[in-house]
Amino acid sequence: MNSHWQQQLVELSRSQPEMLRSICRGIEKESLRVTGDGVLAQTPHPAVLGSALTHGSITTDYSESLMEFITPVSTGIEDTLQTLEDVHSFVYKHIDSERLWSASMPCIVAGDAGIPVARYGSSNVGRMKTVYRYGLGNRYGRLMQAIAGVHYNFSMPETYWPEAQKADGDDGPLQDYITSRYLGLIRNFHRWSWLLIYLFGASPAVCASFMRGRGEHHLEPFDDEGNSLHLPYATALRMGDLGYNSSAQRSLRACYNSLDNYIATLTQAILTPHPDYAAYKGKENDEYMQLNDSLLQIENEFYSTIRPKRPGSSSETPLTALHSRGIEYVEIRCIDVNPFHPLGIDSTQIRLLDSFLLHCLTQPSPACDEAQQGHQAANLTAVVDRGREPGLMLQAPAGSRSLTEWAAELLGEIAESAELLDTVHKTSDYSAALTEQQAKVRGDVELPSARVLREMREKGMPYYRFAMGYSNRWAEHFKERDINPDAEQALVDESTTSLTRQADIEAADSVSFEEYLAAYFDQYKALNHGE
Repeated sequence: MNSHWQQQLVELSRSQPEMLRSICRGIEKESLRVTGDGVLAQTPHPAVLGSALTHGSITTDYSESLMEFITPVSTGIEDTLQTLEDVHSFVYKHIDSERLWSASMPCIVAGDAGIPVARYGSSNVGRMKTVYRYGLGNRYGRLMQAIAGVHYNFSMPETYWPEAQKADGDDGPLQDYITSRYLGLIRNFHRWSWLLIYLFGASPAVCASFMRGRGEHHLEPFDDEGNSLHLPYATALRMGDLGYNSSAQRSLRACYNSLDNYIATLTQAILTPHPDYAAYKGKENDEYMQLNDSLLQIENEFYSTIRPKRPGSSSETPLTALHSRGIEYVEIRCIDVNPFHPLGIDSTQIRLLDSFLLHCLTQPSPACDEAQQGHQAANLTAVVDRGREPGLMLQAPAGSRSLTEWAAELLGEIAESAELLDTVHKTSDYSAALTEQQAKVRGDVELPSARVLREMREKGMPYYRFAMGYSNRWAEHFKERDINPDAEQALVDESTTSLTRQADIEAADSVSFEEYLAAYFDQYKALNHGE
């Protein structure tokens, strides 16, 4: 489908080929630290790696044991992966005999009590991050927060937007135009994100310890001993009811038809008390149990496969930044850690993601309604739990159709974007990445989720031994790899400097934590009143 925006992009790339070579990307990759026995590490975040609060490349997510590696914004795929590889190599020099878990679903865990909540120091901003995590643990359980993923950040070059706006004959504020186009991308992403989960999902099984004490579930035993649980045709259990999903949030239908609607929906959820969370008022062991008793403590608690983003200061809410300055980039949040690759993601997957996102940006994106959102949620659930089921049907705009037929059609349309990226980069790598995905749909190349179960079955091993095997393999890879001396020194310097930055933040606090929180949440009240 050669849409108006697709044709516009083709014409712009002919006159300015360097423009599309400047697509910006960044990766945030999570990895659990585990012992040599495949048990979640109970040690604190290594001090030699600097401050998890202020380090630019190495931090923690929910738990002290859940590391997060962040690459800077870059226009080069290989540069991004090189940076990520250097960070892994550097970390392995400082975690002794521990390993970085190779998969999304956790290692052996001893219930919520065995998952240490991340700490960020005594500053108000650091304490807020920790209290927020206590709130997540109280509301959803800590086990859910031990799941790892890969977040992929994507933005078009700044030079693209004025040219596209001019070609569209739009004479409004440029940022309003940029925001509206990113919202169109997001709406299309929700329509088609099931395809990414089908192609790249790698979490069809879990260690039985993950489900212990969690009540009823729909998983089936994988082995006679019940050491592993799975669904026969699952692709990405991480993205379903076992993972980053919330029954309390199912009534929260964020609308992406306008930025104002999106902001208003989340603001109301942050300011409106939720009866289920009233039980966590007060303190426990002198620490607050949550930031508030609303449906959402802050906007980060809203689980979505994609988020509109705008960087802000540490004291500025993300919604305030979006309201003030519009969308700058999008964050893709539905990517499993690939256990078959040392980094959890590779250049082939990145090239497919870029082609897919460019397709989402350049195709017509009509406004969404609740019925469509319901169909999208149903499709996501079906692909998460039964994506490889022969004959699986999904709900398309024109009615029910088979997953494989729709996937083949979508990939055929995405080929236009892949070919355009090939042209400007003078390569065939984007088309090759697409061809590999088309082979997956035909059944000629194995899906990652199918490979996980096949290897477990053929080797007669439970999930945790399967993932531990790859964890050991990649540990040796990074330990044997030579890190660039300049890159290593930069990480050493950042680790040292980050500790100084944290100390400076702590010393600069001039108000109580209660006053800090009140001022922070006043920003949501201002948004709610249209200020």
